[in-house]
Amino acid sequence: MSAWDDLLKLFGTGDESGVIRFLTELDAEGRKEVAARLPGHLAQEARKPGWGDWSRQVRPPLLAGVACLGGAAAVTAWLFRREFAWRSAWSVDAGRIVGLLRLRPVEWQADVARRIAARTRLPELRYWDVAARLVRENGIEPPGDDAFRIGWLQRLPYHPDPADPLFAAYAPRIFDIDGLAEAPLWQVVEKVVRLVDEGLIDRAAVIGSLVRRLLRDGPGAPVELAGLHDRLGPDIDESAGHAKDYTALLAAGPVAVADVALAQLRRLEEAGRLEEELFAEALAALTFRPEKKLLRAAVSWAGDAVLRDAARTDVVLESLSPILTQDTLALQERAVRLAVKLAPQAGPAGRAAVREAAAELPEELREKVAAAYGGDIAAAEPPPVPVLSAGERPAMPPPIASPEELPKALAAFRRPLDAHAYELLLAGLATWSHREPERLRQVLRAWRPTLDPWTYGHLAHPDDWDLVTAVHRAFIAFASPEDSRRLAQEAPERPSRWSAGAIERLYQLRAIELVARYETGGGCPVLLATPTCGTGALDPSVLLDRLELLESQGVAALPADLAQALLRLPRRFSPSDVERAGRLTSQGGRRCAAWMRDGGMGDPAVSVSLKRHRGYGYDAWHSLDAELTPPAPGSTPAPGSTPAPGSIPTPGSALPEEIRALFELSAGHAYLLTWWPLALPAHRELAAAHLVGYLPSAMESKDGQTRALTALAHGDGPLGPATACVLACGMGHADPLERGAATDAFLVLAARGELPAQQLGKVISGLVAAEFLKLNRVVGVLDDATQAGAHEAVWEVISRVLPGLLPKEGERPRAGMADLLAAGARAARIAGVRAELPEVAAVAARKGSSRLVQEARRLAHLVGTTGARP
Repeated sequence: MSAWDDLLKLFGTGDESGVIRFLTELDAEGRKEVAARLPGHLAQEARKPGWGDWSRQVRPPLLAGVACLGGAAAVTAWLFRREFAWRSAWSVDAGRIVGLLRLRPVEWQADVARRIAARTRLPELRYWDVAARLVRENGIEPPGDDAFRIGWLQRLPYHPDPADPLFAAYAPRIFDIDGLAEAPLWQVVEKVVRLVDEGLIDRAAVIGSLVRRLLRDGPGAPVELAGLHDRLGPDIDESAGHAKDYTALLAAGPVAVADVALAQLRRLEEAGRLEEELFAEALAALTFRPEKKLLRAAVSWAGDAVLRDAARTDVVLESLSPILTQDTLALQERAVRLAVKLAPQAGPAGRAAVREAAAELPEELREKVAAAYGGDIAAAEPPPVPVLSAGERPAMPPPIASPEELPKALAAFRRPLDAHAYELLLAGLATWSHREPERLRQVLRAWRPTLDPWTYGHLAHPDDWDLVTAVHRAFIAFASPEDSRRLAQEAPERPSRWSAGAIERLYQLRAIELVARYETGGGCPVLLATPTCGTGALDPSVLLDRLELLESQGVAALPADLAQALLRLPRRFSPSDVERAGRLTSQGGRRCAAWMRDGGMGDPAVSVSLKRHRGYGYDAWHSLDAELTPPAPGSTPAPGSTPAPGSIPTPGSALPEEIRALFELSAGHAYLLTWWPLALPAHRELAAAHLVGYLPSAMESKDGQTRALTALAHGDGPLGPATACVLACGMGHADPLERGAATDAFLVLAARGELPAQQLGKVISGLVAAEFLKLNRVVGVLDDATQAGAHEAVWEVISRVLPGLLPKEGERPRAGMADLLAAGARAARIAGVRAELPEVAAVAARKGSSRLVQEARRLAHLVGTTGARP
């Protein structure tokens, strides 16, 4: 019996200790035999159901490869094979692996350690302990890879050993790790504080390194590191040594970091340890920050500093000038009060700076400055209005030009998935499998690992396929129909589990029907639904070209492909296209002709409601639910069909089954929302109705799902409550970058005169009142849209939001209400609107000087609302 046979018996027992003893005693010839047989055995075993579920199943082969494979590169690659990606494999005791590696020369072990460190990734840190042991035992220079260093930081014990070579190499350079933000920073903070307290690392050096790291990270500096700075508590001398750095942080750091820097600089200034040049630079940097909190701090510091030294008056007044131009009334008032107070001691430079900036002030404040600084001050001209443009519609990428490009495009089809890439892959497969089938098969043979059918064998049933699997299965079905059929035969019978929405299901069906066509020995010379525009739209003449090609080849259209093609057609057709379609004779051609003749599919009626759900205890939550009524029958009647006498047709019943499925709405989580509008480029409200059930669940994530709104805006078709709801959700997204996509959609719709402003205002008012959206986030989008030239559309929305959200007498205003009034004032000023807003007038007429009342008075004065106090 061979060494391999003996080892297989041990594999079956799952006895790791027995396997290690056997491998340790194995001679060179036996190791060579095991190394030759092991990879094939692993590939075969990994295809069996349940692989990876049990450590006793996967660990013995892993250990065998460590002991028997030859080179350091081969052993490292073995450890990181995908078959061992299960935690049950790589969580094996590092001592067992290291024990086998100790049988090799020291230089060989060093090579393995460096290779493992280079392949270490967060958060798993697979085999980190193996590499660390090899480094410590053999005196290897500690690797400089970021993930490996973070692994050391995460595993740092409560009382580390200063003699540890990893501690000596990494502890002084903790803040030099590029990927530090990927570590649990609260743990980093606690560990650094403990190391400083125990005297294991130098406190002054840590403070210097920390400040340099904050400077390097700039706007992306982690907030946790700002807290660490405060906990280290630099003394006045240490702060003075970093005064220039703190000044730079005021301009570049996030708010939390700027707060830390400001506290240190104020401390130095109060102690007389801050140079006047740095004081002026710091104050100027602070007054150019956009955050209101920091601007209020700038006014406060300026006032205190000038009391300590009147010679700073002109410096303070010049620094205040940017705040005077801020379009925030409360800030302007505070800055004006200080400027008026300092007027008697102001020099020529300070007076000139204040007078110039005061031109941007509202009339009442401008008059106060003019009285203090001598002579009238003319109001500044409104800023130039940007030209609002919808921009060019996105273009469709070029088709895949050769069989050789197809496997490369397939290998690149990974998350985040691109809808255009999916379309081009299916279209390229159909085209080249028809034009040059043997050439394509030859190319695909070289890419066999990518198309290994057994990689996708655990997803044998089509209803389990995601879109990556669906594309690969289509390629497998062409390259190896027998393998594809074998996988299909192994598919269990069960109902559909597809839950990502009907639109995504349509994308999936188009790949599935290609699989079925290839498995039966057929093909398709061209796909009908491949878009001709980046919006997903399809040129009617191109579709007719494709249908004519299918008819000339005697090939029937694929049902889901035809349905998708019809949905991508425009809403209007030229008489010549309608006449040309009428000459088609195939079933698919006649359906297309009927679709064009009848003007396409009618628009379903859509309604959206906000529902309140009772939770556990006193908690409650809301959801958005869309409902639709399919279009009336007759939009696209089946060719040659006539209703039975006396029958009552069901709405939409004449449409293909694949299209009727789109009238069933669902809700949940999905990750390809950006694909959905591209499937319905001429029916935006229907696409939006599907998004209503899914986009709200993505309002806290950062996976780019709100880009679906931009795709939606570039489409065609009427808009209604569903579009208003999903646009409002995007405007209320937690992440500023995601809200940027909502801003882009708002601008496109405004530029095209298609923004459903009345419905959007109503939706925002209702969702904010229900605490489904945060008003301050929505206001930020509206302000950005105003600055981009959509001030008229912004005003239309805000004027409809205000009546439902302004507080009644005695009610507490909701957060962001004053900001909404200010945003309305900015838009109204540029647009030059006049309007009667009784709700705004009522707030403006109240007593007091709260910001809400002040902003209401300013808006009422701008638009000429009667009843407002001047």
